[in-house]
Amino acid sequence: MPRLSTPPLAVRVKPRRLPLSVFPFNSNPSIPFLPFSKKYHFQASAAKMASSSTKIIDSHLHVWASPEEAADKYPYFPGQEPTLPGHLQFLLQSMEEANVDGALIVQPINHKFDHSLVTSVLKKHPSKFVGCCLANPAEDGSGLKQLEHLVLKDGYRAVRFNPYLWPSGQQCTYHWKGLFGASREGLE
Repeated sequence: MPRLSTPPLAVRVKPRRLPLSVFPFNSNPSIPFLPFSKKYHFQASAAKMASSSTKIIDSHLHVWASPEEAADKYPYFPGQEPTLPGHLQFLLQSMEEANVDGALIVQPINHKFDHSLVTSVLKKHPSKFVGCCLANPAEDGSGLKQLEHLVLKDGYRAVRFNPYLWPSGQQCTYHWKGLFGASREGLE
C-alpha cells in the first residue's frame, strides 16, 4: 500500500496589495506565513481589513495635468512634458483599485514652481490629500514669499528642497538657509 504524504499545515505565498500587518502568525514579514490554506487566509485577511480602521496612505506621489488641462489651464514647464498619465482621475482610479485611502502629493517637476494644479487638487479633496510644495531657490526672495503663501494660505504641510535647482555652481547659499529656517518655523 502506498504511503500518503501529510498535507502541509502552512503555505508561503507573496502578498498582493495587502499590507503585511494583515497576515496572521507572521514570524518573517518578508515571507508571509499563511495558516492552513490560501482560501482561509484571504477570507481572514478580508474580514480583518473590513473591520479595521487602519488607513493605507501613499507617502509620496505626483499628480500632473492631462494634456488637455495643460493646454487650457495648467501648463507644463518647458521640456518637462510627461510621458505617462498622472492626471487626477487616473490617480483616483489607481488609488481605488489599490485600496489606498489617502496620499501626500509632492509637487512634480512637470509644473516646476507653479503649484496651481496641486493646490486645486488639495482643495477638491482635503480629506484625501496632503500637499508637499517645491521650494523655489530664486535669489530675489520670491521663493520665500511663495513658500509662506503655500504653507500659510494654501495649507501645504511639507516642503521639498531639490539641490538640482540651486543656482548653477552654488551650494546651500544664505538664501537657501533662510528657506530651510522658514520651513522649519512654519511647519512646527
